[in-house]
Amino acid sequence: MTGTTAHSGKVALVTGGNRHIALETGRRLAALGFTVLVGVRDLAKSGAVAKKLAGNVEAIALDLAALDGPALAAAEVERRFGRLDVLVNNGAIRYDLSARALLPHRTLGRKAFETYVVGAWRVAFAFGPLLGASGHGRLVIVSPEAGSSASTDVGAPAYSTGRATLNALTRILADELRGAGVLVNAISSDWVADKGKPDGRPVAPGAAGIVWAATLPDDGPTGGLFRDGKRLPW
Repeated sequence: MTGTTAHSGKVALVTGGNRHIALETGRRLAALGFTVLVGVRDLAKSGAVAKKLAGNVEAIALDLAALDGPALAAAEVERRFGRLDVLVNNGAIRYDLSARALLPHRTLGRKAFETYVVGAWRVAFAFGPLLGASGHGRLVIVSPEAGSSASTDVGAPAYSTGRATLNALTRILADELRGAGVLVNAISSDWVADKGKPDGRPVAPGAAGIVWAATLPDDGPTGGLFRDGKRLPW
């Protein structure tokens, strides 16, 4: 099936809803028939953003920095839908390209690991059972190629090592959730145009790669790192 009937009745959650890549991903999933929940930290400030998207899209409170944030959001999704078919983890923070491993920006370094690793782990722990309840769950972890050991650069050591750790978590989650029919993959959307980086790659192709992973068939790959549907080295 194609168009708005292809995934009618399925539920998707996209975190980091104040970012362009998350909103474009939500828009594309809604166009395929998904009910899309866009996770935002502050409903009062960001909740109106989701209303600008066509289709069945709404905002949901999801504060990755709060210890109980993911658990509270998962409880709401379970109460309303009883399952989750797609989870797109898109947490991100700013980083310092001038930092070096021996001259780190300690505050940003700590926040990088709290966001990319602890936050993503907490979200996976909270929503893992709901993805399993789907029977065909898809967990998509947005993780740029900078987290690949084959592509690690000198700049922004906290960002690169945090992303590399997130990639390791992706492989572990893929193995643990395999038996529940959940496919888990990391997707590099590349340097897309967003807040603070208007010269990046267009958002549309970056979101397309995420949607590709979110709509993989049951015999699709799991535990891999991809960009534009092509496997990248870890």
